[in-house]
Amino acid sequence: MANNKSSKKRILVAERNRLRNRSYKSALRTLMKRCLTACSSYGQEPGQASRDAVEQSMNAAFSKIDKAVKVGVLHKNSGAHKKSRLSAAAKKVLEPASSGAPVSS
Repeated sequence: MANNKSSKKRILVAERNRLRNRSYKSALRTLMKRCLTACSSYGQEPGQASRDAVEQSMNAAFSKIDKAVKVGVLHKNSGAHKKSRLSAAAKKVLEPASSGAPVSS
């Protein structure tokens, strides 16, 4: 238990930050899952509407990741890793032609 005024304040601040971090992380997980779901649904049924859904969900997830890094909820490398994972999933679905084989002219 806290004995002095500053340690009591630190307990209050830590609890406030914990709740803020929890809401950011929950929203991040939701947006990332929404983006990955949009990618898989685009893979099932390609179309302009589902392509727009992929791009829109990816933009929303990127924005939330950047805000979480700015506020200090995520480390910048963790944020970069999450963004890279989403980009790779979207690129895999949106540009399936690039298989890595050299093109002969």
